This record gives sequence, C-alpha cells and structure tokens, in this order.
Amino acid sequence: MGVVTVREEQAIQRLTDRLVDDYPADQVQSVVGTARQRFEGHPVREFVPILIERIARRELAASTPEAESESIVAQPNPSRQPDPARGMSRIVASRGKLVADKRLMALAAAVVVVVLALVVGFAVRQPDQPAAAGATAALTTVHGVVGSEKMAFFEDPRVVEALARKGVRAEVDPAGSRQIATSIDLGKYDFAFPSSAPAAERIQRARNISTKYTPFSSPMAIATFQPIADLLTAAGVVRPGAVPTFDMARYLELVRTDVEWDKLRDNTVYPVHKNILVSTTDPRTSNSAAMYLAIASHVANDNTIVQGPAAEQAVLPTVSRLFVRQGYTENSTDGPFREYLATGMGPTPMVWIYEAQFVEATVRGQIKPGMVLAYPSPTVVSQHTLVPLTAPGDRIGRLLATDPDLQRLAAEHGFRTSDASQFAKVAADNYVPVPADVIDVIDTPTIDTLEHLIDSVTKSYN
Repeated sequence: MGVVTVREEQAIQRLTDRLVDDYPADQVQSVVGTARQRFEGHPVREFVPILIERIARRELAASTPEAESESIVAQPNPSRQPDPARGMSRIVASRGKLVADKRLMALAAAVVVVVLALVVGFAVRQPDQPAAAGATAALTTVHGVVGSEKMAFFEDPRVVEALARKGVRAEVDPAGSRQIATSIDLGKYDFAFPSSAPAAERIQRARNISTKYTPFSSPMAIATFQPIADLLTAAGVVRPGAVPTFDMARYLELVRTDVEWDKLRDNTVYPVHKNILVSTTDPRTSNSAAMYLAIASHVANDNTIVQGPAAEQAVLPTVSRLFVRQGYTENSTDGPFREYLATGMGPTPMVWIYEAQFVEATVRGQIKPGMVLAYPSPTVVSQHTLVPLTAPGDRIGRLLATDPDLQRLAAEHGFRTSDASQFAKVAADNYVPVPADVIDVIDTPTIDTLEHLIDSVTKSYN
C-alpha cells in the first residue's frame, strides 16, 4: 500500500496555498481532497502531488464562468507537452457528443487520472522502458535546502520533468537564507541554495568547500501601491517613470526624523499614525533583510561600503530603526510578499522583496491593478548561489547553471539568467515594467562586516 510521506503532505499544503490565491478556499479544499482520494493506496507516491495539481487546476478552471461558456475542445498549444486530457476531449468530440455537463467532464478527468497513474506505475515497474513525461525509470533523489522564494521553481512540474530527463529528482525544504547558513543541519542535505553570495560564502567557509554555482540572480526591489508611490513622490522619495526608483537617502532622512504617514502633506489616501517603514523579513534569519541592511548601511555611511568597527557603530543607530520599529518580522520573503498580495496596502504599504517574486506573481496573474514595483537607489543584485555538499548536489548545481530548459524555466519564474534575452522576453510578454539592466548597484560589505552589523541589530532588539 502506498504511504503518504511528510514531504507529500507539505507539497500538497503548498499547492493548496497557491490555489487559494486564485480560487475560493472551500472549493480548493474540496477539489484537492477529492483528487487525493483517487490515489489512496497507490504504491507510487513520488508524482502524486504533481498529478493532484494538474487535476485540481483543470477542475477549478472548468468550474469558472468563463470555462463553462467555452467549448471543451481547446486548440492545441505547440509550446506545451501533449496533454492526455486534450486527447480525451478530442475523442469525446469525435463521437459527436457535446461535453458541457460538469459531471461528464469530471468523469473524463477521472479517466485521465487513472491513465496517468497507470503510466507512472508502469514506468516504475518497467525500468527498461522509457518513463512518462520524459522522466527516467531510475531517478537519483537529491535533497536540498533552498531559500523560500525558489520553492515555486522546484515545485513546477516542468522543472520536475526537466530534471527527470537528466535522471534526477530534487526534494527540497524551504528556509530563510541566513538560517541555511547559520542554524540548519546541512548534514542531511546534498546541496544548500541560499539567495546570496555572502550566505553561500559562510557555508563554504564552515564546510571548507570551494565549489559553488550561481545559476540565476535577482535585484532587490520594493513592492508598493500607486497611492503610496504618489505620496512618496511628493515627499521626494520616489522618482516616477516607466520604472520607478526609490531614493534610499531621502527615505533614511524620514526614518531618522520619525516621520509618520499622516504627517505627509496632503495625505488623504493613507493617513495612518505609524512610521514610514519598508516591511522586511528578520535579518537574523533572512537574506533579503541582510541585503536591505547592506544597502541602508552603505547609504548611511555617506555612500561608502562599511568597513571597520568605527563605521559599523556610526551607522548602527540609523539601520537599527529600520528593523526594531517594525515589530514582528517573518523568517523568509515568501511571508510578507504573500501578505502584500492578499491584504493590500493597509498592513503592508511597502514590502522589501526580490524582483523575481513580483515578476513571477505577474506571470501567474496575481498582480492586481495599482500594485507597483520600485527599485531602491542604490540596490543590490542578490546572487542565488548553490553550494554542493555531495556529488549529487554538484550535479544539480551544474544542471541548473547550464541546462537550457532549466535556465528558460528559471526566467519564467522571474529570475535573471546568463542569457538576458530569456528574462527580457518573460517581462515583455507579461508587460512587467523592469529595467533591462540594473545600473545603480553596490557591493555588499564583507561577510564579516555584514555579520557584525546583523549581530548589532540583534542586540538592538533587546
């Protein structure tokens, strides 16, 4: 009998969270629960979350008013892999039956599930035969711990299939990037994939590893709303344009003088009695917050990289305010960005994120009118750096850095790769206003200086 694993439960929970962004929660729970029942007792568990996602998305999409008004038979899309559901629709259509009844559609979907399950089972039982969807019969499972903003990439069925074609299955756990470098037990993993070079360097030092891979990158950015951007434009913080920029020096002036939102002149759209602050993650656990600290310390140090104890102490009063006055902060960037998408500008008027998160959300249709992406001036380009801990981990690093399919899929998830045209195409196709080249970029302090700053901010919490 098939055994439901903890990883399977976690994958299905993340799937449910993603679907709730687009469909009613009760409907999502019902559809996912029904889909799971079809696989109860199935001995092959590896692909169950992927199959459940395909079934759930198909049935949820079919239940929308737009889907009900359209024909069941869709035109073929050459950019996608052949879908058994389309073949089923064509068979039904060829028999001259009008499949408009939802119960009949559910029956067709159930047949598709059985076919897919049999294909997966056959692939596992017959190692000498080609596997379904490009996967190989004997996959090497590689375990990794990754920054939470990369979970959607690793869970993408297309990424799963691309890795399977190379004989690899990646099982990954999410964590804050600084957690990965400081407190996660890496002994049980084949690779660590934090979101910045400093975090990766700390891992390399601790484990005496020289090899690393940087398959993609993402500049830091600020997700906000048009009314907030207009207010900050009048205050001299935001410079409007096709790609708005966020003046960090002017922003720090407002922070130093404790300016509150309701003190801004002619503020009728957000007259709240709280300090003007960008929402971040916890610098003690998260790389994105560490990058925010690196930029702020650079600006507070007269636009110079902080070096030495005297400079560290000089900038500490300013940079500490940025974090201590926020109150509770989450461990990874996935949390505050989800709140931004779900709750609007009330609790989170400005959120510190990776550019890739906003681009990916746009591709998925989650960005609503009035949501704005601004770039801090200056900013930091976060180099997502994979540190291999074993030979299989090294194999994953090389594939992510060199495989054309994986690089293309990374761009579709909002990351910038070595081929700039891939990211540019994704941005253009989805009308995301991003700069082709991020110019106003600074270097981060040394890993030792950054750690000293983080430790000092940690003490300020107390």
